[in-house]
Amino acid sequence: MTGKRRTQIFEVSTLYGAATLAAALDAGRFGPRGSARRMLLLSNNATVPETAAGLPDMTGWAQVVSRFDAVLDWNEAIRPFHPGDWRPVDRDAPLWQRLLRRYWDLGEGPIELVVESVHAAPAAALATIFSDADLHVYADGLMSYGPTRERLPVGTACRIRRLLHLDLVPGLRPLLLSEYGVPAETVPSDSFRAILDEITQASPPPAQEMGVERPAVLLGQYLAALNILTEAEEEQLHERMLRGAARAGFRAVVFKPHPTAPVRYSRLLEKAAAEAGVRLTVLDTPMLAETVFARYRPGLVVGCFSTALLTASVAYGIPVARVGTGPLLERIKPYQNSNRVPLTLVDALLPDLEATAKGEVVTDRPTLAQEIEPLLRTVGYCMQAKANPGLRAEAERWLDAELGPATHRYFKRARLTALALPGGFGSQLARQLPGGGAAIRVARRVRKATRR
Repeated sequence: MTGKRRTQIFEVSTLYGAATLAAALDAGRFGPRGSARRMLLLSNNATVPETAAGLPDMTGWAQVVSRFDAVLDWNEAIRPFHPGDWRPVDRDAPLWQRLLRRYWDLGEGPIELVVESVHAAPAAALATIFSDADLHVYADGLMSYGPTRERLPVGTACRIRRLLHLDLVPGLRPLLLSEYGVPAETVPSDSFRAILDEITQASPPPAQEMGVERPAVLLGQYLAALNILTEAEEEQLHERMLRGAARAGFRAVVFKPHPTAPVRYSRLLEKAAAEAGVRLTVLDTPMLAETVFARYRPGLVVGCFSTALLTASVAYGIPVARVGTGPLLERIKPYQNSNRVPLTLVDALLPDLEATAKGEVVTDRPTLAQEIEPLLRTVGYCMQAKANPGLRAEAERWLDAELGPATHRYFKRARLTALALPGGFGSQLARQLPGGGAAIRVARRVRKATRR
């Protein structure tokens, strides 16, 4: 038994997240090694975990896990429940804590939890079970720049000590958890890049060498799983990426599919590559997109709104471009959908490959954060107005000054009307709406009338 020694439990569901934690540890963000037991808790959140590749199966896993003292399995601990939707009722929390302390040999010492997506399972379940543990939240993607998705229980919010995040848009302040006064702290980019280099060195070289030719890399996200696109529409999106890369002059393309994407996606892309006269390599080995960047040294990275687009730019200096973001801004529902933030960021910052036939290293602009922050804070207010009332005046000013043909795609007119913001159905009417339920009812009447 470990007695009263402090234990840090790091909950993780992706290799990218595990690499982020390893970088934070290397940078001393959790104190010197030996000051606490470091337990890495794995959660496989796939719809059918038994059929999905686990983190230990991914290239570079051994390098990341070496930073931790032990590895725990959340799926095994709560079986037969699914980690994506299970959490204990409050009255059972003390029992679960006692059982897990014994099952994981945690002893009676204090616990610190380091979790992702604290409002959702499995992080929310852990916060409930270890009800006296300090919480550290880490965000490994672009969603950290958006507002908190749901109101947190008071007993959880008061225990959050900080938000750790990667500096994917250099200098941009995260909105996540800001309404609770949680300070944001960056994971040093050089520490993160060093971890990525370790993972790359452990990965096998490409089976098909590209020689001096610098290919384009296409990033698949499997948006059909999020009900944002149908499978047929996502296939078409991948084809558009490939044809855009071909028009940009690339004769070799590497497709990095999402780990849970159907095999037929790759087969249909092979047909499109043959028609476009492009040599296609489809990667079927589970690995980070960043490993692909380092191994293939691409001349361009293309995607929809993947976080890896910004990593390619900020960590590797690779030109990046987007495809297909415009229609998604209109289709993504509800307006509060957390994917709206990464979608908005990528659409606003990256060039449209189909319009320009070229990419850009977007994160080398020194004024990047200042350029995008007002738009992002306005979108964040529209997404979660009740949680962020302090952003209202700023949002009104930005909408008054900047809302027009080039920026209206980031907002829904009905949403602006419901919030009595400039740009709604009749700006004068919108300004007079009293707010709350009355505003929503009037907005619905106006919207219904305009459809007749």
